[in-house]
Amino acid sequence: MPPAVAHGAEIELREAHLESTEEGPRLSASFAFELTPVLEDALMRGIPLYFTTEVEISRPRWYWFDDKAVTANRTVRVSYNLLTRQFRTVAVGSLQQNFSTLGEAMAVVRNPGRWLIAPKGALKPGETYKVGLHMELDVAQLPKPFQVHALNSSDWRLSSDWEYFSFKVDSK
Repeated sequence: MPPAVAHGAEIELREAHLESTEEGPRLSASFAFELTPVLEDALMRGIPLYFTTEVEISRPRWYWFDDKAVTANRTVRVSYNLLTRQFRTVAVGSLQQNFSTLGEAMAVVRNPGRWLIAPKGALKPGETYKVGLHMELDVAQLPKPFQVHALNSSDWRLSSDWEYFSFKVDSK
């Protein structure tokens, strides 16, 4: 897993749960954070913000590096339309949703739905896995002038540390 880095503002993982379903493992998570005034101002001026959640599932091995079974990421874009005065969220593979308030739009980012992170059979039944979870504001997807500014300003850095928990796959 990548090392955790100190950032200007922090995203806190409140809750994370992985469950086995018919389709494969699904992740439910809840994050807590607030946008910095600079980020909120940029959003209100029409600059979209991209939040990426990364998941790594690995099986510990004593004789070598951990076996990475699954790596997945999901990006949610939050934007504001100045003409309609509505916030819009778009997740990869999902339909766009419109909201009248920033709080409603950010709730989608903070509480992603039951996300299918791997197909059925990707994890071996009866095995215990180490699950790593991380969320950040993806500055690489910002417009180029803001990417340069984001490198020099802590107001544009919003990230969580990597958080880990164990998950045992149901043996069916």
